Amino acid sequence: MNWKRRFWKKSLAALFPVGVSAETIVLSAALALLLGVFPMYGCPTLLCTAAAVLFRLNLPAMQAVNLLSSPLQFALWAPFNHLGARLLHLPGGRELAARIGEALLHAVTGWCCVAIPLGILIYLTLKPAVRGMERIKLQTA
Repeated sequence: MNWKRRFWKKSLAALFPVGVSAETIVLSAALALLLGVFPMYGCPTLLCTAAAVLFRLNLPAMQAVNLLSSPLQFALWAPFNHLGARLLHLPGGRELAARIGEALLHAVTGWCCVAIPLGILIYLTLKPAVRGMERIKLQTA
């Protein structure tokens, strides 16, 4: 049991290097989770990388959260599509390409409606937890 605890502590310490503030960690995780459920396969990796470079966030932590949120991306595609379809009443085309494009537009619209409030909620939820982890890490050091 003791080796498992050491393994997880080392792994978490590698993701959160010394000198990285709790604010950066929380922002990295929240943004990676939001971008990780973007309803276009392959885009979340690029979006997380761009956000990490642009905002100088923790790229390894963002990619880890992005990878862990992949099942959520697939699970939330249908609800995002349904929400977008309710918001956008577009005339449907009969061709397959038009229907796929329309479904993608619906899913991205649904994601856009959910992303901002969910991002704020995730950020406010994770902030106290990470500060507690930071406090524990300082006590053990």
